[in-house]
Amino acid sequence: MKPRSTRLVVSAIVLAAMGALLWAQGEQLPASGQAMFQAAQRFRDAVPREQLALATFPYDDPERLNWHFIPRVRKGLPLRDLEGPALKAAHELIASGLSKAGYDQTMSIMSLEEVLYLLEGGEREERRERRNPGKYYLSVFGTPTATGPWGWRLEGHHISLNYTLDKGVVIGTTPEFFGANPAFIDAGPERSIRVLGTEEDLARQILKLCTPEQLKVVHVDPKAPDDLRGGNAQGGPNTTQAETTPPVGLPAAKMSDDQKKLLAELLNEYLKNMPLDVSSQRRAAITAAGFEKIHFAWWGDVDRNKRHQYRVQGPTFIIEYNNTQNNANHVHSFWRDFAGDFGIPVKK
Repeated sequence: MKPRSTRLVVSAIVLAAMGALLWAQGEQLPASGQAMFQAAQRFRDAVPREQLALATFPYDDPERLNWHFIPRVRKGLPLRDLEGPALKAAHELIASGLSKAGYDQTMSIMSLEEVLYLLEGGEREERRERRNPGKYYLSVFGTPTATGPWGWRLEGHHISLNYTLDKGVVIGTTPEFFGANPAFIDAGPERSIRVLGTEEDLARQILKLCTPEQLKVVHVDPKAPDDLRGGNAQGGPNTTQAETTPPVGLPAAKMSDDQKKLLAELLNEYLKNMPLDVSSQRRAAITAAGFEKIHFAWWGDVDRNKRHQYRVQGPTFIIEYNNTQNNANHVHSFWRDFAGDFGIPVKK
C-alpha cells in the first residue's frame, strides 16, 4: 500500500489536472442558464418572424430528441439564412452554451466544411449545397422562460449540442457531439490544423504508459470498430439515452500516478468545452462517484494515423472517440450523461 503522503500528492495532481477551481466562500459560479435565457430572448427579438418560425418547436416535439451528426436534411433555422443583428444574436446564443474553448472548437469544426467543399469532386453548386459552413441549424424547443422547461439545439455535420433548462437552471447538456473531417490538415511548418487532436494524444499517452499486464486489459481488440458503437441502434447516436453496458478496460484504481494524471487531463480536455458552472457540476459528479472507478479502453492500432477508438467510462458519464474513416483522418466523439440525456432522468 502506498504511504498516505504519496496518495495525497497523487490526489492533488489529479485535481489540479482536472482544472479544479477554488472559489471564495459564498461566491457563485457564472449562471449559464441565465445567459442562455437572455441570449435566446435576444435571438427571438432579432430574427424575422418567418425565419423564427423555422427555429421554433413545442417543448415536447419529438424533434427535440431527433439528434445526429451526419450531413442530413434537418429541421431548424440554418445560420446561412441569417445576417446582421440576427446572425450576431444566433452566435451569442451558441456562445452562451459553451466556454470560449468550446465556441472556438465549434467554429473550427464548421470551417472544415469549406475545406471539404474545396477537396471533394462534383459540380460546384452541388458541392456548395452539400458542404456549407452555414448549414448548421438552431432550434428552440418551447418558449424561453425562467419559470418552466424549454431547450435549444445547435446541429449540423459533426456538431450536435443539446441543452435543456427548467426554472432557469440548466438540467441537461447532452448528447454533446463533436467531430472533424479532415481532422488533420498539413499546410507546412507552423501552418497545420488538427481539430480534436489533443483528445487523441492524451489518450494515446495513457496507452503507451501501460505495462504488458495493463495492456491485456486496456487493449480490447486490435481491430477498431468503424464508428461509435450503436449507430442508429438503441444506445447509440440518434437515440434518447446512452448505452449503459458495464465498463471495460483499465480502471483508474489500477493506473500509475502518471496515467491518472493523463486521464484527468483527458477529462479536462472534454470538460473545458462547456460553461464553467456546467463543467464544475460534471467534475463534482465525477468526484462524488469516484475517480478511481473510471475505466479506459482502446480498440485498434496504437500509432497515430492508424484506425483506433477509445472509451472513457465512469459511473456518471461516457466518452467515446473514434478515428477510423478516411485513413484515420476523420474523428467522431461524444460525451453522454448516465443520469439522462436531454434532461430526462434515467429510470434505475
